[in-house]
Amino acid sequence: MRLHLHLLSDSTGETLENIAKAALAQFDDVETLRHFWPMVRSEAHLERILQEIAQNPGLVLFTLVNSEIRRTLEARCRAMGLPAVAPLDPVNHALTNLLGQEAKARPGRQHVLDAAYFARVDAIQFTIAHDDGIGMEDWEEADVVLVGVSRSSKTPTSIYLANRGYKTANIPIVVESPPPPDLYKLRHPLIVGLTTSADRLVAIRRNRLLSLNQHPETSYVDQDSVAREIAYARRMFADNGWPVIDVTRRSIEETAAAIIQLCNERMAGLTGGDRE
Repeated sequence: MRLHLHLLSDSTGETLENIAKAALAQFDDVETLRHFWPMVRSEAHLERILQEIAQNPGLVLFTLVNSEIRRTLEARCRAMGLPAVAPLDPVNHALTNLLGQEAKARPGRQHVLDAAYFARVDAIQFTIAHDDGIGMEDWEEADVVLVGVSRSSKTPTSIYLANRGYKTANIPIVVESPPPPDLYKLRHPLIVGLTTSADRLVAIRRNRLLSLNQHPETSYVDQDSVAREIAYARRMFADNGWPVIDVTRRSIEETAAAIIQLCNERMAGLTGGDRE
């Protein structure tokens, strides 16, 4: 099935794209042709877009706060027999009822450069500078420290967490070269062990070697050696009481969500009187 999807936003359109992506993920065998229209803030701009919509009819999703532009879009879509959906409207209506105030018609208000934005930038810079065991003198400043064997999704998970505002360091676990003693002395960061199945790890490592044009038959991808690595890492996690997340069947987003939940639970415990 082929679908023309028109996304209209009076800001960057990032929110709308994420909503569309999440919704489309629930449907199979759909060829989606996306037409992306950001920064729609004038009737003239909207008129040009409506001409494109008429030529490629489909579903119209929009986040527009200007009431006149919204009315024009909705009326023209009705005339063409096309659905026009404002996905944020139900949330705004619910908040209006609960808070007793009308929503402010301010395009892109969520992208204002506030303290949270700069915290995310700081977290990203920290995380990039503390990848793969680098910068151990600053590990105490991290919010999260990820430990795991090679190719257990430490770096991509770290970057995802950084984009959520968490300063994240990651440290490889190598049997022949144990982590420095500083790791076991950390107090502030939440240390999380990442593990996976030997079969998955061997497949990922083999693909990695092939992509680098390296010989794919080494101890790095030997099934027994990999199993010993994973067992060594798991013993380390257990000996230190670190929470463990198995990433075998988890996406990066799911792994990060589980870590954030652990952070929230830890913070709730600290603020509840468990702080040492």
